[in-house]
Amino acid sequence: MLALAITASSIVAELLIVVAIALILFLTFKIGKLFLRIIFGFIANTILGFVSLLLLNAALGLGIPYSMPVIISTIIFGLPGVGTIVILKLSGIALGASLL
Repeated sequence: MLALAITASSIVAELLIVVAIALILFLTFKIGKLFLRIIFGFIANTILGFVSLLLLNAALGLGIPYSMPVIISTIIFGLPGVGTIVILKLSGIALGASLL
């Protein structure tokens, strides 16, 4: 018959491995959750920026062209980018030729 030798050192080693794996999984999920929150916020801000740009153009008739600088600043900055674009347009600063 085969005798299993269970020693205190093997139990401690296995326990340390389990704790290390649990710690790695916990940190992975924490970092992943933070990353998804940042990405979701970025996407939501971009969508709100485009919707507000379209509504401002349609409702107020600002005539903001859909040019590359306008689109890129809306993608990167979202609502603050649209606010800056509106201020520039109302100040009379040219925003570039329209893409549409």
